Amino acid sequence: MHVGVFHFPTEYAIDVRELATALEARGYESLFVCEHTHIPSSRRTPFPSGGELPRRYSNTFDPFVALSFAAGVTQKLKLATGIALMSQRDPIVTAKVVASLDQFSGGRVIFGIGAGWNAEEMENHGTRFETRFKVMRERVLAMKALWTQEEAAYQGEFVNLSPSRSNPKPKQRPHPPIILGGETDHTLQRVMEFCDGWFPRVRGPWNPAEAMTRMRRAAEAAKRDPASISVTVFGAPMDAAHLDACREAGIDRVLFHAPDQGRDDVLRILDQNMAALRA
Repeated sequence: MHVGVFHFPTEYAIDVRELATALEARGYESLFVCEHTHIPSSRRTPFPSGGELPRRYSNTFDPFVALSFAAGVTQKLKLATGIALMSQRDPIVTAKVVASLDQFSGGRVIFGIGAGWNAEEMENHGTRFETRFKVMRERVLAMKALWTQEEAAYQGEFVNLSPSRSNPKPKQRPHPPIILGGETDHTLQRVMEFCDGWFPRVRGPWNPAEAMTRMRRAAEAAKRDPASISVTVFGAPMDAAHLDACREAGIDRVLFHAPDQGRDDVLRILDQNMAALRA
């Protein structure tokens, strides 16, 4: 079971280059960075976790720029979005960005995606909250076509891509693994239709064995091999019993939070977590 971190890269937190270097030196497998283009001031949409929206949500660097700098100072660290908001992203541009990063990094990209939760944010990008999952699906399918076909085309309700050429292709073939965030049965159905992995969050009581049973049933219903579907757990607690349960259940990767704090605080947390894991 791999161990990584998720992080909101901001100008007031540890520099993402130093964070990436520290993760690789300490044996962490991956760095997942979060995305929000902006936060509209209306705040009509409540924060899913409750309470006030944390400062980091409106101060986050672009994830692909941050991951590019992380790629330049590391050799093995996996570079991931956690998550890229595909309801708010142009699929042609994003396909090019992901392929470019995958080439420059030597094939280290994991493409974590989601449809988002902030209605005002996605409305500013021209996406209606009610259709965000349909938009996400079509954009990802168009990107997969661009990555895998010499002359790609896609026609849908929200995406209309005329026959086009887009190079370079990603270094990973057929493309970087696409993992979808969410916990519902609808999420699992989408994973089986057009993704390579499931990316659930730990919220409240969460049983790894039960989660893996749900995944396997969804895969079998979709006639996909459950072993071909990776599972990355987002927000895992630093708890030995929980980590053992994740490993025994067959979960591929757990992610801890590397907070948007200064260098010394973050490095201390990384050391404490790795020491606990090794113990």
